[in-house]
Amino acid sequence: MRILSLVPGGINEQLLFFPTLESLKIKYPNALIDVLVEPSAKSAYRICPYINEILVFDYQDRHTSADYLNLIGVIRDKGYDIAITAEKNWILELLLWSNSIPWRIGYKTQTSWLLSHSIIQDKEQYAAKTYHDLLLNLNIQSPCPSIKIAVPTDDISWAEKELQRLEVAENGYIVIHGGINNVYPTSSWIDIINTIYEKEPSLSVILLQSSIDEAWTKPILNNCKHLKTINPNNLGKLSAIIAGANLLVCTDSVPLQLSIAVGTYTIALFADTNPNQKIPTNHNRCITIESPSNKLADIHSSVILEKIWHG
Repeated sequence: MRILSLVPGGINEQLLFFPTLESLKIKYPNALIDVLVEPSAKSAYRICPYINEILVFDYQDRHTSADYLNLIGVIRDKGYDIAITAEKNWILELLLWSNSIPWRIGYKTQTSWLLSHSIIQDKEQYAAKTYHDLLLNLNIQSPCPSIKIAVPTDDISWAEKELQRLEVAENGYIVIHGGINNVYPTSSWIDIINTIYEKEPSLSVILLQSSIDEAWTKPILNNCKHLKTINPNNLGKLSAIIAGANLLVCTDSVPLQLSIAVGTYTIALFADTNPNQKIPTNHNRCITIESPSNKLADIHSSVILEKIWHG
């Protein structure tokens, strides 16, 4: 049996789809499960233990008929028995129908008659559960499992060597991640980091850094003399660093989902997103702080520090 999952969106969306892939693998242990994802999200499957093959398709691009014909050919060659689409796109629904895939599963839309089975999408619940609901059409009624990842051994070894290089204190370390295009004030991060050092000087603080973050990390480094930085260049390395941390403080981002997967205690900052859509209801290792407005900048650093010491 071969199964294809069409999953639009970035790495966050792929991680939230992992529980659905897990349940599929449990139901059909001998099945080959492929995913069709955007190029920027392909790297998520470095840490996914359920996938056979990763196919790439830019859902957001303006495609020509030749692009769709090429995709039809790729799908036809694989001979899928089941296709599960999280994308509400009538052209893709038509594409699956034209390939005569027996089970074509997706969310109910005006064109869902092209699917063999559809379900009403509930966007208000935990996003992973929303994806998992698609499996009800396959009579998979088990609860949505937690996100699970498989970190390559090489990435774990890299993380261990990096922590030794940084001379991380025996008391452990806190990881800080401001998110891409960080909109939380640099001055607030500086206050948080320096206050942690004042209260617990034996605890290391590590800032997750990448080349696109330099604009906001540079002033933090200039004002936090004991701060350490690390730049994991793939999700396996990032997961390993987060897994070893005492605490992660982050915005609504990929590190949040990785932290949930590895069970690290987390303080997550939210602006205009409902935390219940990003965090499972039975997860007790994450404290959420919601902005009093729709701006992260309106979360005062003292509120975060209070949660760090009393959470």
